[in-house]
Amino acid sequence: MSDLNPILSGSAQSIAAYQEAIEQSTRAVVQWLKQPEMYQGKTVAELRERINLEFTSPGLGNQAAIERAVEYFLKDSLSVHHPQCVAHLHCPSLVISQAAEVLINATNQSMDSWDQSPSATIIEMKLIEWLRAQVGYPAGDAGVFTSGGTQSNLMGLMLARDAFFARQGHSVQQHGLTGNLSKIKVLCSENAHFSVQKNMALMGLGYQSVTLVKTDAFSRMDVNDLAQKLAEAKANGEQVMAIVATAGTTDAGAIDPLADIAALAAEQQIWVHVDAAWGGALLLSEKYRHFLNGLELADSVTLDFHKQFFQTISCGAFLLKDARHYQLMRYQAAYLNSDFDEEQGVPNLVSKSLQTTRRFDALKLWMGLEALGKKQYAEIIDNGVTLAQQVAQFVAEQPQLELVMQPQLASVLFRFRPEKGDTASVALLNQRIGDALLASGSANVGVTEADGVTCLKLTLLNPTVCLEDVKVLLASVVACGQQLQNA
Repeated sequence: MSDLNPILSGSAQSIAAYQEAIEQSTRAVVQWLKQPEMYQGKTVAELRERINLEFTSPGLGNQAAIERAVEYFLKDSLSVHHPQCVAHLHCPSLVISQAAEVLINATNQSMDSWDQSPSATIIEMKLIEWLRAQVGYPAGDAGVFTSGGTQSNLMGLMLARDAFFARQGHSVQQHGLTGNLSKIKVLCSENAHFSVQKNMALMGLGYQSVTLVKTDAFSRMDVNDLAQKLAEAKANGEQVMAIVATAGTTDAGAIDPLADIAALAAEQQIWVHVDAAWGGALLLSEKYRHFLNGLELADSVTLDFHKQFFQTISCGAFLLKDARHYQLMRYQAAYLNSDFDEEQGVPNLVSKSLQTTRRFDALKLWMGLEALGKKQYAEIIDNGVTLAQQVAQFVAEQPQLELVMQPQLASVLFRFRPEKGDTASVALLNQRIGDALLASGSANVGVTEADGVTCLKLTLLNPTVCLEDVKVLLASVVACGQQLQNA
C-alpha cells in the first residue's frame, strides 16, 4: 500500500489532498467557462483517436490525473451554458447546484437506509411533501427522488400494472404475470416519450402493448381519438392498464389536456400517469401554472429537475397520489428496513425506490429553492417560455425562415426555407445545417421532425439568453443554409 492514502478522511493529509484536488479542478473549470467556443468541433473519429487509456502500475497521482481529465475531457466538453447551445433539454446549472454537488459527493450518503443518511432522509421526505403540495396532492410523503424521467415513468407504469392485476385478485410481486398479456394495453400520444415503449418492454409486455393516440395541430393528445381508442379496446376484449399523458413533449413542449384525460380514465378506473419531466417546472411559474391544471387528478407524476429547474444531472422525482399503492412493490430486508425499525418509526425510503444505493440528489433542489426563493425561480422558468414566444414571432417575420409550430413551452420549431426545393431536399438541407453548425463548434441546434416535417429546434432553457442572442444564432442558420445551397 502506498504511504500516501488516497481515501477522503479526517486526517490532515487527506484534508490537504482534498483541498488541493478540488482547487485544481475548480481552477480548470473557471478557465473552461471562459472558453469562447461552444464546442471545439472535434469529430467522433478525432475523439476516438485522441482519447487513450494509459493506466500505469504506480499511478500518476491526483495532480496528473486531473490534468489529463482537463485535457481529454473538460476542454472537449460541450458548453451547455453557451447562448448558442440550444439543441436539447440539457440545461445550464445553478451555481448553488454545483455547491450542493460538493456536499453530496464528499459525504457520499446512500439513501437506502436511515442509518446511512439520517438528515438526508428527512430532508428528502419533507421535500417530497412540499412537491406533492405544489401538484395538489393530499398531504403525505408518497414519492421518491429518481435518476430522471425514464426511471420515474417506469415506476408509474409498474405500479399501474401491479394495481391492475391486484384489482383482479392477483399479485404480480408474488406470482408474476398471468393471463393473456397481449390483451393488456397502455395508451399514450404519438408524441409521448420513447420510455413508454421502452419500459413496457422491460416489464415483459412489449412494444405491442402500447397504443398510440392521435395528436392535434399542437402535438397534444386528441381526446376524441382517446375516447375512440378506449372504445375499440373494449370491443376487442382488451384491457387498458394505464393512460400516459404528457406535460411537455420533448420537441413541441406540448401539454396534453390533463383534466379531460383524467375524466375519461375515471369512467373505466384506468390509472393515469403524467410524464411532466419538462412541463412540471411550471409548478413554480407565476405566469403559466394554469397550463398544468388537472395534474392533481393523476395517479402518479414524473418530475425532472435537471431540465428547467436548472439542476445538475441527475435529479428527478416520482410522486404517487395514493400511498397504499406502494405496498405493491414493498420488500423487507432485515439489513435495510427491518420490521423492528419500522415499529420504532425509522423512515424507510428503499421500499419507495427501484434503486437501492442512491445519491442524495434532493439536496440540490432544496438548496436551489432556499437560495433563489420561489419568486426568482419562477422568473427564470417563465423566461424561457416567454422568450420562445418572442423568438417565434421574430422567425415568422423572416423571409428565409419558416415557423413550423407555435411554441407552448420553451422550444421553437422552425426551418430554413429556400425559394426552391422539394420536401426531401429541404429536409436534407436543414439536417446538414444542424450538422454543420455543430461541426464548426459555433452552435448546437436540434434537428427533429414535426408532423413529418424535418425542422430545426431551439430549446431555450438558459435564463441568461435574450432575444438578441437568438437572433445571432438564427443569422448563423440562414448564413449556413445559403452557403450549403451555393456549395
